[in-house]
Amino acid sequence: MKTLLSLCFSFLSSLIYSQTALEIVKTADDRARGISSSRGEMKMTIVRPTWKREVSIKSWSKGKDYSLMLITAPARDKGAAFLKRNKEIWNWQPTIDRAIKMPPSMMMQSWMGSDFTNDDLVRESSIVIDYTHKLLGEEVIEGRNCYKIELTPKPDAPVVWGKVLSWISKGDYLQLRTEFYDEDGYLINTMHGKEVKMIGGRLLPTRLEMIPAEEEGKMTVVEQVDIVFDEAIDESFFSIQNMKRVR
Repeated sequence: MKTLLSLCFSFLSSLIYSQTALEIVKTADDRARGISSSRGEMKMTIVRPTWKREVSIKSWSKGKDYSLMLITAPARDKGAAFLKRNKEIWNWQPTIDRAIKMPPSMMMQSWMGSDFTNDDLVRESSIVIDYTHKLLGEEVIEGRNCYKIELTPKPDAPVVWGKVLSWISKGDYLQLRTEFYDEDGYLINTMHGKEVKMIGGRLLPTRLEMIPAEEEGKMTVVEQVDIVFDEAIDESFFSIQNMKRVR
């Protein structure tokens, strides 16, 4: 009888922790995205051992199903756009006057030559829906007490990573560190959230550093220049036609 009660208690405890981990991840994701919508500007700097390249970006999103990103600089990339509409991902290239539908096989490829993948930027997968969540413990990151959470992809989910570890601050729900592992358990990239400050009326990391695990001297930095949350954006904004003409 004692053994049965112990097993039941362990099961219930595991269930409670799982639900708590899911709530933590969902709250952090909502803070970073905006519950209904977001509109912003950012600068991406690709750093390599012998050169550096900057890309300016405008972005719009509505919920988890719609997003649009427009490249505004440098001149050679200006006007290129990336659209997510439900399960479809599109890329508009003005230099060839063509919209290309991106297959799932391209999600793991580099985005604009950076250390971010296509999936990182347009988020075909959802860290809330497509993963199971387990609370591993607590650690201090950037001077803040954080939950350490393991995200494991659900069967048949459109996910490119084999496992993700996320450190989310207690109270503020800031995503301060994320480690991305392949299907064999090898660390591929680590993303650091830094320069925490008020932006768009919220306390958020305004600088993200994506660092490859085994490529010394390489990293990609994304700096949030401006952002507005929960401003009304109609779903019709996220269309292939608008992707071609948005400015």
